[in-house]
Amino acid sequence: MKDKTTRVKNSLGKNLTDNAKTRYLTFSALYVAQGIPEGITYFALPAWMAMNGKSAMEIASLVSVMLIPWSFKVLIAPLMDRFTVLSMGRKRPWVLFGQLGLILSFINLGLVTDPLNNLSGLMVAGFLVNFFGAFQDVATDGMAVEVIPRKEQARANGLMWGSKTIGNSLALITGTWLINNFGFSFTVFSLSIAVACIMIFPLYFKERPGEKLLPWTVGNASIESRKTQLRSWKHIFKSLYRVVILKSSLVLCLGIFILGIMYGLVDTLLPIFSIQELGWSNSYFSNILSITTVIGGFLGMFIGGYLVDYFGKIKMLTLYLVLATILIAVFAFITQLWSSIFVVFTFILFYYTLYTFLCIAIFASAMHLCWKKVAATQFTLYMALSNMGRAMGAGLLGILKTSFDWEMVFITISIIPFTLVILIQFINLKRHRIIVQSFDVSVFKMAAPPVVKN
Repeated sequence: MKDKTTRVKNSLGKNLTDNAKTRYLTFSALYVAQGIPEGITYFALPAWMAMNGKSAMEIASLVSVMLIPWSFKVLIAPLMDRFTVLSMGRKRPWVLFGQLGLILSFINLGLVTDPLNNLSGLMVAGFLVNFFGAFQDVATDGMAVEVIPRKEQARANGLMWGSKTIGNSLALITGTWLINNFGFSFTVFSLSIAVACIMIFPLYFKERPGEKLLPWTVGNASIESRKTQLRSWKHIFKSLYRVVILKSSLVLCLGIFILGIMYGLVDTLLPIFSIQELGWSNSYFSNILSITTVIGGFLGMFIGGYLVDYFGKIKMLTLYLVLATILIAVFAFITQLWSSIFVVFTFILFYYTLYTFLCIAIFASAMHLCWKKVAATQFTLYMALSNMGRAMGAGLLGILKTSFDWEMVFITISIIPFTLVILIQFINLKRHRIIVQSFDVSVFKMAAPPVVKN
């Protein structure tokens, strides 16, 4: 009997809440689906346009328009927490909608006629791809927070983030080759098949036992979904405020924003530094970036999450930030070695590996702090703060480079992770969970309104 039970637990099940392998596989696949369109729209498409003589202004305007939908995430998340087809799960209906929209919008991108001379058409199509990409991202993160147990969150985030990085890089490499040999439309249609195939996962796997697979199939809302579902905007924002105002959550908000500044500074710095200071070509830099991010993605998938699970989120965050401080500071003081491709390649490789590991630890910590009632909104708030930090970091680079040389710019950046080492020590994940659990107890004691089954 024991062997039979073990075999059942180790095999794939149809419910995300019942089986770890099912969760890992499903969320990794959904993150690959996000990475493929991003690899095309953010890297392969702009590079193809640049190769065909399009101006920096045209390319920059296209990319800026495509990035706009990601700022809508803060508005999308409360919508998902407020409305759903509860009999199909709290977030799975939204995942299905977002994934379907991502598939159709990606195909639509391939239908743009004469894309090199149709900037407005590319803007509209690219905007839609990223809108549904952001939509699917919010829904996937919200579902992950609700169905992934705390002990699995770091490992799951490692697999998810690594999968997205690999999907992004492989789409860039494959997409560039296909565009050069078969054209833009053929490339997008070919890669959209991969995105469409991933639809199988949210279609086949349900959140919890007894729920409907599709609206017309048999099933009912689970008891847990009914308990955690909020039915008014007032309750959503009141609950969000109640959990975000806790000390550990406020500290994480500040930490994520500051860390985002570092991300924005380095991401903006590297292409300028490598091309203007080191004399690299843009294609050479792109190849180096693809190689290093793929390596970092693989390490994150198979090592990053495990380390956070084994040693703890705050301990590993502290270690990663200390290593990031040392890495950036040491690079700043070895200016005489910047001419060595090996040295710079090693720096970029270690930075993006640490970047991946930091993202895994940060996301796992953010999930740990989330209250299931407002999971999508709360987690999206954390990510929105990171995006705001990135934007500020990108803008700060121009100011820093105007005032200082590259050596001083790197030294200034190294101060950021050092500051965060001190800040994150004020996060107490265990105490935060105890307080959030007391919220649930107080809510359950209150009389609940009648629920109509879907």
